Amino acid sequence: VQLQASGGGLVQAGGSLTLSCAASGFTLDAYAIGWFRQAPGKEREGVSCISSSGRIKYYADSVKGRFTISRDNAKITVTLQMNSLRPEDTAVYYCAADSNYSVLRVGATPRYWGQGTLVTVSS
Repeated sequence: VQLQASGGGLVQAGGSLTLSCAASGFTLDAYAIGWFRQAPGKEREGVSCISSSGRIKYYADSVKGRFTISRDNAKITVTLQMNSLRPEDTAVYYCAADSNYSVLRVGATPRYWGQGTLVTVSS
């Protein structure tokens, strides 16, 4: 059972990146998915999460209006479209999965925690 985030990279401020979260060993369609990030020297913070149906979404104030979370249960992937990136968005981004959306929404320990992908935004 594994959860993997991908799509990170180096981008200039104002640019865009799309992160993807995929699972092996289980199907994502029954789980709420959350994106978290951790910058060097800082605590991990919740960025966005989406319910299993896709009808409920949450965005941290710091990314609201710039990031969009979506899911394709047919393809069993969840994406985080990041636009208008800022240097302060630089961090390792992780995706997480839990059958309970509230676990991700409040930042509690999820059932599955994936490996991260590094996003670096240059000024």
